[in-house]
Amino acid sequence: MSSILQTPIEFLKGVGPSRAQLLRKELGIATYADLANFFPNRYIDRTRYYKIGELNQSSAEVQVIGKIIHVKTVEGKGKRLVATFADETGQMDLVWFQGIKWIRESIKIGVPIVVFGKAAAFGNMHSMAHPEIELLSEHEQSLRTVLQPVYPSTEMLSNRGISNRVLVRMVHQLFVETQANFAETLPPDLIRNANLIPKKAAMFNIHFPKSSEALAVAQFRLKFEELFFIQLQLISKNLIRKHKIKGHPFKQVGRYFNDFYQNHLPFELTGAQKRVIKEIRNDMGSEAQMNRMLQGDVGSGKTMVALMSMLIALDNGFQSCLMAPTEILASQHFKGLSEMAKGLGVNIRILTGSVRPNERKVIHEELENGTLHILIGTHALLEDKVRFHNLGLAVIDEQHRFGVEQRSKLWKKNDIPPHVLVMTATPIPRTLAMSLYGDLDVSVIDELPPGRKPIQTVHRLDSNRLKVWKFIRDEIAKGRQIYIVYPLIEESAKLDYKDLMDGYESISRDFPLPQYSVSIVHGKMKPADKDAEMERFSKGKTNIMVATTVIEVGVNVPNASVMVIESAERFGLSQLHQLRGRVGRGAEQSYCILMTGHKLSPDSKTRMDTMVRTNDGFEIAEVDLKLRGPGDLMGTQQSGVLNLRIADIVRDRDILAHARAFAIQVLREDPTMEKPENAAMRHVYIEMTRKQNIWNYIS
Repeated sequence: MSSILQTPIEFLKGVGPSRAQLLRKELGIATYADLANFFPNRYIDRTRYYKIGELNQSSAEVQVIGKIIHVKTVEGKGKRLVATFADETGQMDLVWFQGIKWIRESIKIGVPIVVFGKAAAFGNMHSMAHPEIELLSEHEQSLRTVLQPVYPSTEMLSNRGISNRVLVRMVHQLFVETQANFAETLPPDLIRNANLIPKKAAMFNIHFPKSSEALAVAQFRLKFEELFFIQLQLISKNLIRKHKIKGHPFKQVGRYFNDFYQNHLPFELTGAQKRVIKEIRNDMGSEAQMNRMLQGDVGSGKTMVALMSMLIALDNGFQSCLMAPTEILASQHFKGLSEMAKGLGVNIRILTGSVRPNERKVIHEELENGTLHILIGTHALLEDKVRFHNLGLAVIDEQHRFGVEQRSKLWKKNDIPPHVLVMTATPIPRTLAMSLYGDLDVSVIDELPPGRKPIQTVHRLDSNRLKVWKFIRDEIAKGRQIYIVYPLIEESAKLDYKDLMDGYESISRDFPLPQYSVSIVHGKMKPADKDAEMERFSKGKTNIMVATTVIEVGVNVPNASVMVIESAERFGLSQLHQLRGRVGRGAEQSYCILMTGHKLSPDSKTRMDTMVRTNDGFEIAEVDLKLRGPGDLMGTQQSGVLNLRIADIVRDRDILAHARAFAIQVLREDPTMEKPENAAMRHVYIEMTRKQNIWNYIS
């Protein structure tokens, strides 16, 4: 059966070479199988027929039986074809702006037809633009179901006469030619235990549902199957990696780790940090290579966990590296780790684009002879000149900012790949983590260090600005410092938002010298000037830091207690949460003030309400995922994973969890899928994984 589904689409009756070319280019449909898996994106109730006399102002999509009695081409601003369509109750216009020549030739005057489309009223007259037309005789013979499928389409297809009705006919023909004989892809036990209908029934009812109930069970079956095979791939990839890819077994926890833990720990570890360190120790102590993701909000103590993991590597005679996406972040890690490791005798260095050649030379030498223990840096770590003596652990911060190819370069620094710990302060919703990082073991730091007070967040309108300024003066009087963040650097004619320079000038007027001192930082400044301004603020020489989002990562000033975000409606939720995380780093109560105009879109209002309601990064990420969708949230690098045909990982999160549980169970009982009852599933799995290589093991 699978052989007929591989037939090129031009051989389907009613398609032919030119239509096939269009289907390939516009919809990616090249074979019978592609068309079978091209699912409708909505359905219309086509059981009701309207009379022209019944149509009202708000008529949505309707179908009417009647005849075309007259056709004319109207010249003017844009050429259009107008047909007068009539039934016994009245007349309406059918209008086409494109494909005029082809449509004019195909229209038959005085023959009973069914038209379908959106009816719009102009005075007492109705018109329908680009309606679907079908001969009544064909309409009565075609495969009629209560719910009519509507397929995704493009303007090009409509212009070339491939309407939704034509697509429906093609799918109908496909079912005739293949006798709807779709091979089962899942084992019988799984179908029974997961309450699924057979594949054949699901395929028929997704295209031609007999009822809304039949459609619901067909959708459930096909969504489950799609998510199940993604999970099967990810989980089995994880298992294969653990068997195939050997790591350095770090059996010893010795002098460096114990000395730090007993004598240099700046504060008591949280329960979450202890749990995560234990998970990492277990991973690195086994024969397999560790591939773990560490999630935790800003300020939850991920860097401490990274250092302690590096000390375990050092106790076993291995070097470590930490790669960050920006120089600011790399410098922050360097300062933080150097401070924490003071007195341990650990050699830590930083390598970024701005390190001088003579310093680089020393770093390269120490790295190769093994006297350099921990190297922190940016993409500069990936250069061919950077050779380690024995790299045992690679920590990657904010890993979604690095491509797979870049990360794979780190692997190639050694014969045996290093253990990998990827850290992110961008909380990833559980549903997305299961889909994108299902092959990674995930650790979560879900509590803040002791003594930290939750940040209080409020939403204020521009009309409350005087009260906000008074609050800032009171905080400065207590010795605190303030961030004020703007979305734009220069005023945009289109966007009526206060830009940074205007803001800086008015804040300098409202908070004048010598009583107050204001810093400014933005992306267009020279790095040296930016660092100097940040340094002044860090040392408490300025009270207020006016900035763009360059401070989203890379600034740690425990004395800063207020974050004011101007035009907060212009920021995404995760960005607002990241910015808020810049305060609340000391023992004092901290505040985040979201400033907006009066007019807010429903999405902006949801973002403000969410920020005020919760400090939980994971809850915020879930809301963000619902608002923005998975592709936007992860950026283009990751969105390819989510080109799903029918499932939606936000709306179908319960089905995803259900499918993952069954995938784990199947692989637990039959890791190689060799059992006879798993043969069909194994075949689909092999087809899916055929074109993949070693990069797939690098999350």
